[in-house]
Amino acid sequence: MALVINVSASELKRSDAAEPYLIRLYKTKDFFTYGGKSVQVAETGAHVFEGGVRHTYLLERVRHWRFILLVFSLVLFLSVFLATAVGSTYVGPSAILNAFRLGIYDLLSKLGVELGAHAGETAETQKLIILDIRLPRVILGALVGAALAVSGAALQGLFKNPMADPYVIGISSGALFGVTLAHCLPLLSLLAAACAKQVFAFLGSLLAVFLVYNIARTGSRIPVDMLLLAGIATSFLFHAVSSLILYLTLQGDWHQIISWVLGGLWLASWGQVEAAFLPVVICTISLLFFARDLNAMLLGEESALHVGIEVEKVKKIILVLASVAAASAVAVSGTIGFVGLMVPHAVRLVVGPDHRILLPASALAGASFLIWADALARVSSLEIPVGLITAISGVPFFIYLLLRRKRAIAYA
Repeated sequence: MALVINVSASELKRSDAAEPYLIRLYKTKDFFTYGGKSVQVAETGAHVFEGGVRHTYLLERVRHWRFILLVFSLVLFLSVFLATAVGSTYVGPSAILNAFRLGIYDLLSKLGVELGAHAGETAETQKLIILDIRLPRVILGALVGAALAVSGAALQGLFKNPMADPYVIGISSGALFGVTLAHCLPLLSLLAAACAKQVFAFLGSLLAVFLVYNIARTGSRIPVDMLLLAGIATSFLFHAVSSLILYLTLQGDWHQIISWVLGGLWLASWGQVEAAFLPVVICTISLLFFARDLNAMLLGEESALHVGIEVEKVKKIILVLASVAAASAVAVSGTIGFVGLMVPHAVRLVVGPDHRILLPASALAGASFLIWADALARVSSLEIPVGLITAISGVPFFIYLLLRRKRAIAYA
């Protein structure tokens, strides 16, 4: 049954002459009365009918969200273009544009479309640097950053814990376990030669999530606190087993394993971009459809149940989608930490806690953030793992969050 209340004049904000009243409300499916007339707040937002004129706060909010997403998208586009010029060898903007144009001509020629000669061809060396080395690395960084950020935003909403990130459910430790097996065990090393080691990292991540889910499951329910504790325990377990395998075998490429643990994009290729693209994009888009459910679950599981949300089913789906997206990212880049923690928090300060804007904005911001973190990592001749860059910037941010919560508790 709809809720009927009286709206006082103090709850109305005077707008312009054409739209005299604007009610700023976030509730849904409620009926309000003003001046003896019944006005309805529709499911999609605060739609108010007064004197036959439609007034809506939703339009104002949607315009604001579109502007934010437009800005974030523009920043991402510029980041892809400008970060391609960054490296040990500087490549100017004109050379980048010519390389892009040359790549399009080559693609069209493979499809049987001949455009003839064209002016301003990039030198062959610059074309190789831009199209075959830097561009796949930049795009892979965008995919990894988007996957980690949107997974972190979804899991923070699911756990109702601002300290949560994709690695809290054992994804990174499971991937480390898979890569360690692929490197150090003879049989799996032969398989890894034929099948990319990223597959083992991905399977290890999913194995960790599977164990966490089954340990935390209580009947048909998945208590959030049990999920967190199971994730911590599983992470320690896989780290210990991986360390034991490395210690006992004393073989394999230790440098490559350590580099993978530190996290980096130096092995980026178009093949890795293709491997990560579909799972990251599909999971990110799918998570957007559960933004309203996450909003309702922020008020508590009982409140979400009362508005018709199947809480346990939604938790399982969000957990799977976030895990697959993060596992796909970890499989091609290693363990790049703090992106899933920092980016959603920073974006939340700009756009607010509504997941309908928080999730897409986090994905765009995470992509831009990791592009520039990787650009900073490859500036020097001695390339720094991008995981160290994100850790150096992430640890102070994590301490800031702790101090902020400490002050909130002190003043509560």
